[in-house]
Amino acid sequence: MSSESFPPAARASDAPRAARRTLLAPAPGERLRRARSHFFASLCVASAVVVLIPLFLIFIYVVGRGLSGLSVDFFTQLPKPVGEEHSGMGNAVVGTLMLIGIACCIGLPTGILAGIYLAEIGRGKLASAIRFIADVLGGVPSITIGVFVYALVVVPMKRFSALAGGVALAIVMLPTVTRTTEELLKLVPAHLREASLALGVPEWRTSLLVVLRTASPGIGTGVMLAVARIAGETAPVLLTALGSAYWSFAVDRPIASLPVQIWRGATSPYAKWQQEAWTAALVLILLVFFLNLIARIATSRSVKAR
Repeated sequence: MSSESFPPAARASDAPRAARRTLLAPAPGERLRRARSHFFASLCVASAVVVLIPLFLIFIYVVGRGLSGLSVDFFTQLPKPVGEEHSGMGNAVVGTLMLIGIACCIGLPTGILAGIYLAEIGRGKLASAIRFIADVLGGVPSITIGVFVYALVVVPMKRFSALAGGVALAIVMLPTVTRTTEELLKLVPAHLREASLALGVPEWRTSLLVVLRTASPGIGTGVMLAVARIAGETAPVLLTALGSAYWSFAVDRPIASLPVQIWRGATSPYAKWQQEAWTAALVLILLVFFLNLIARIATSRSVKAR
């Protein structure tokens, strides 16, 4: 039957349907683009799972080996010879916290201010040289930094000390803090700087109170990554703070630390000390976890308050 036999109203009503079918039809190559998108999204998910699997396996293994030695005595008692009861590593826990605190007091202000300079002020050869030095320093082995601080601090003081260990760890964390601060400050929208400057706010206050506060959650994450790295460093601490079998709260004296105690316990021939090393490794992981959790809660509250 020919189209002339249909009334004009029927042929007119078919036109919108044909137009809708044309609009709903996929464009040429759309199915291929969707397939590629799903393929690469699945590849990213698989890569993330591959990265997380070793992390969970290590954590589960450390928990299985170290959980049995976790007790109150571990946090309140000193290391004791094999055969004696109520042995612990309370001095090493306190020493690790002191070393991290000293390193943060030295490294965080220096690294954050250097990152602000590179992002807000630094131009030309000086800024390029600072970036290059920070990148190179980030790849220097930590034991080399330990030897450097040994010659710079330990030899003039004629003693190992917590201060020397904090200086070594501060140098280790400097590149991470500096480069993270710089990159995150560059991500802050330019209109925030312009609005602050247009209101007559000085440039230094704009950088500290506007730009830095806006990027503070990301900077906090970078800081905790740096803290997580220095918390497990053994070589620079062994060359600077050495270690101690007693309680010590003086910054100019040798001090115990969990990484050094783990190294000594893991290399000992005694099963008891090896068990304490596994427990110390578990405590170190939990310590880094809680520090990250506290930093995340603090930064999230500051963002909500603003």
